[in-house]
Amino acid sequence: MVTAIVFIHADTSAINTVGQAVAEVPGVSEVYSVTGDLDLVAMVRVRELDDVSGVVTDRISAIPGILTTETHVAFRTYSRHDLEAAFAIGLD
Repeated sequence: MVTAIVFIHADTSAINTVGQAVAEVPGVSEVYSVTGDLDLVAMVRVRELDDVSGVVTDRISAIPGILTTETHVAFRTYSRHDLEAAFAIGLD
């Protein structure tokens, strides 16, 4: 499983529409509206590294209202939630 974090700058008047459209793209697991220099952050989870390009370049970047994207591929995940779930297998 490959996880990519996509930073999205969108037309201010279209942030809600863009966020909803990005959330509907296959491979996108979550979309966050954020403060700061970015407008949206999308989490992309796909099977292969090559699939990231299809999701970001072919699908997300084609959504009207998106001005720019910046994609970061995660090497490793550090999550208390994931660790707790792994150690809780089989426990009630």
